[in-house]
Amino acid sequence: MQQQQEHTFEFTADGWEYFRIWIVNLLLTVVTLGIYSAWAKVRRLQYFYRNTRLADAGFEYHGTPMAILKGRLIGAGLLLIYVVAGNLNPVVGLVIALLISAVMPWLIVRSLRFKLHNSSYRGLRFAFTGSDRDAYRVFLLFPILTALTLYLLAPFTHQRIKQYQHCNSQFGTTPFDFSASVGNFYGVYLKVLGMMFVLGILAAVLVAAGLPYFLALLPIAMLFIGIYLAVSLPNLIWNSTSLGEHTFYSRMEVRPYLWIAFTNLLGIVFTLGLFIPFADVRMTRYKLEHMGLLAQGDLAEFVAGQEQQISATGEETAEMFDVDISL
Repeated sequence: MQQQQEHTFEFTADGWEYFRIWIVNLLLTVVTLGIYSAWAKVRRLQYFYRNTRLADAGFEYHGTPMAILKGRLIGAGLLLIYVVAGNLNPVVGLVIALLISAVMPWLIVRSLRFKLHNSSYRGLRFAFTGSDRDAYRVFLLFPILTALTLYLLAPFTHQRIKQYQHCNSQFGTTPFDFSASVGNFYGVYLKVLGMMFVLGILAAVLVAAGLPYFLALLPIAMLFIGIYLAVSLPNLIWNSTSLGEHTFYSRMEVRPYLWIAFTNLLGIVFTLGLFIPFADVRMTRYKLEHMGLLAQGDLAEFVAGQEQQISATGEETAEMFDVDISL
């Protein structure tokens, strides 16, 4: 029986170092009327990937700016067509919206393939093998049914989306798996709904009691509920994700996450936005350093085995289109 080894993610980025990248990206994006944003995204992702480490090894991002620019031009073109058509004729606008909705699942699959193919760990790339047929069910049919049921199916749709993404992803030749049930997702969403219901009752009581000034505390309560959701869902998703016999975990907590989010907000407000790169580094560090992998045996041997399997079978990366729609 192999001995289990726990590996926690590390994030070694520095706020000032990233600030220099961020400010140059921002200025060049403004000067080029947004065109440089594709190059800015590559620089940002390369920096964050390079500073994300697991078991003393880093990740790499291999995407190209032109592919991202192409995807953004496609997205901007679709939006422009929709806006112009809608202003000319609402019916034509509706038809265009339906056509865009019909093509979006197809684009999402290509974007997922692009993102994973251009991500690597220890020189070995990830891949996405999801089919277009399943994508149309998950990204089109289920959202439509969710809207028609007044969002009663929202947790179900969320679970199916994460299941589709994770179960169709792989590292080398080993697929990821996802074990969270629909009931698990409903559990999180119902707790949030319960909090909001109690908050609504409390607000009504305060107004009836002639204490409306206490309603100023409602934004803080809503922030807490939002943070609870932001912590609970990633914990649920990653605690239910595995790679072969290796399992991931996420152990974020509401209180420290709330503190980081609140102080980040204050920093951004009081510096007129200049604190944004520092806020990104702080939050990313907290998220990653509370995630890890429970490996069955030596992780380096596992990666080496994946490389040998790919070399032996001559397997190529799943079909990939050179486009990233930045979803």
